Amino acid sequence: MRIMVTGGAGFIGSALIRHLIAHTEHSVLNFDKLTYAGSLTTVDTVANNARYTFVQGDICDSDAVRSAIGEFRPDIIAHLAAESHVDRSIDGPGAFIQTNLVGTYIMLAETLAYWQELKDVAKASFRFHHISTDEVYGSLGKDGLFTEDTSYDPRSPYSASKAGSDHLVSAWGHTFQLPVLITNCSNNYGPYHFPEKLIPLIIAKALDGEDLPIYGKGDQVRDWLYVEDHARALQAVLENGEPGRTYNIGGHNEKQNIEVVRTLCAILDVLRPRSDGNSYDSQITHVADRPGHDLRYAIDASRIAAELDWTPQETFESGIRKTVEWYLENEAWWRPLVKANAARRRGITN
Repeated sequence: MRIMVTGGAGFIGSALIRHLIAHTEHSVLNFDKLTYAGSLTTVDTVANNARYTFVQGDICDSDAVRSAIGEFRPDIIAHLAAESHVDRSIDGPGAFIQTNLVGTYIMLAETLAYWQELKDVAKASFRFHHISTDEVYGSLGKDGLFTEDTSYDPRSPYSASKAGSDHLVSAWGHTFQLPVLITNCSNNYGPYHFPEKLIPLIIAKALDGEDLPIYGKGDQVRDWLYVEDHARALQAVLENGEPGRTYNIGGHNEKQNIEVVRTLCAILDVLRPRSDGNSYDSQITHVADRPGHDLRYAIDASRIAAELDWTPQETFESGIRKTVEWYLENEAWWRPLVKANAARRRGITN
């Protein structure tokens, strides 16, 4: 098949592209704006493959989207392009509304026009797959799991924008019969994760001897999903998902944030001990919690297991060690990003 991936230079999008090129015969178009969180270094390993193509473009640019779709002629569009950092959404919600809502609308409008002109088998087999987050469901108490039937209750500008985009996709399916798929995943981690998110940020700060900031008590619970497991799940949905269906994708790994940080410290203590002999967990500090911080997310992934035969291969213990090892072996990839991000936050432009 011919698969167009929006946001393919980002964390999850690039993992999907690397997986598709390595493990399938599909051809892939990577359509990405290359914002601060997107880098073509994430797809270096497939850049010269004959089945891979890159086009720089903005999902908010109708002409660019129309041109890319028209030239590539996809059988499937996997829509991952999004602003995704909760803290940034609190500081500047506008970019999230523009990219996640307006951008998704433009993708749907241009996809619908393309799909309506397809003939017979091509039209019947086409899919628009929207990749979203479990944060649209809000916050759980100590018990229970998010299912595909859980009511939406977003709590941050980020999750509200993603909830809105989910609803747009669903509406285009119901109103225009566009064959859509939606997946909602738990927290991803693994190689090429931009170092503003918890796990890569803690690794970077630990190695640089900086404080390791934990919001509040660090008792917020997240379900952690290794990004390569997520890529396998997305392939399963792309190839065999039922149009109009939503699939939750989770790692079955509920951990408090403080547990995650202490685990990272313990692994670093073994793989790269501090020169003074102290543990990295001595760098942990607690800071004021962020506004509206959800207490707990946890995914019921039984539907995708039963219908598409997908389950995660990595435990948190195996996946987190692989992740730390990757960051230790690839400092040349993430250190320039840390430096650039720090400069950007201070308003430095050169």
